[in-house]
Amino acid sequence: MDILEETGLMSSKSVDIPMDPNTKLLPNQGEPIFDPEQYRRLVGKLNYLTVTRPNISFAVSVVSQFLNSSCEDHWNAVIHILTYIKRSPGKGLLYGSNNHTRVVCYSDANWAGSPSDRRSTSGYCVSIGGNLISWKSKKQSVVARSRAEVEYRVMASAACELVWLKQLLQELQFGDVMQMTLVCDNQATLHISSNSVFHERTKHIEIDCHFVREKVMSGDIKTEFVNSSDQLADIFTKSLRGPRIDYICNKLGTYDLYAPA
Repeated sequence: MDILEETGLMSSKSVDIPMDPNTKLLPNQGEPIFDPEQYRRLVGKLNYLTVTRPNISFAVSVVSQFLNSSCEDHWNAVIHILTYIKRSPGKGLLYGSNNHTRVVCYSDANWAGSPSDRRSTSGYCVSIGGNLISWKSKKQSVVARSRAEVEYRVMASAACELVWLKQLLQELQFGDVMQMTLVCDNQATLHISSNSVFHERTKHIEIDCHFVREKVMSGDIKTEFVNSSDQLADIFTKSLRGPRIDYICNKLGTYDLYAPA
């Protein structure tokens, strides 16, 4: 509410998506804005807000790429995120007891999704006992040559997160964390993680292949396939439409505390 008041959007019309799927933001797109410092300050506040609002993570990661060359189109994208927040200012993560401590991670990637350099966007989210505790949306540092490659890179990042999380939970003596589940919607990636024959075709990501396969063979991580329609990490890799966002938010445990029952 403080951000909306600061930007004078308290009486503005709200929208149902944080970023229009048809929006393609590029560097030096449009006229430079009058106050770049205000742009950086707003994006910084939005980054802080993603701690409780995972549904705006992707949109905020996109506008964060133009801190040094912000233009009118980039500013309009930030305002669009703010008007989305205005739609449900009480939205946040709700944690509950589900009588289990299973660790499940959804990983996904948007291959060549960046229009400026054709790099891909990685996204994953981790839940314990059905409660979301970790998530990430980030543009990859290199250009991927195939969908399987980009999916495997994000799977390796998600596996690192799971290994670290398991060590943390063991130190905290939290429950009985046994095998963790890594869910992906790409069949080729799942075959690579369980079949060493595929490694010959993927020498450029050989380290990632061996790392994930080692965790699968040791029993620390179990891989599962999920249909794209049930891929919860979708919200961290691309702009989605309103109904799709609402569906994933409900699955992730993101609710508006002030919405009528």
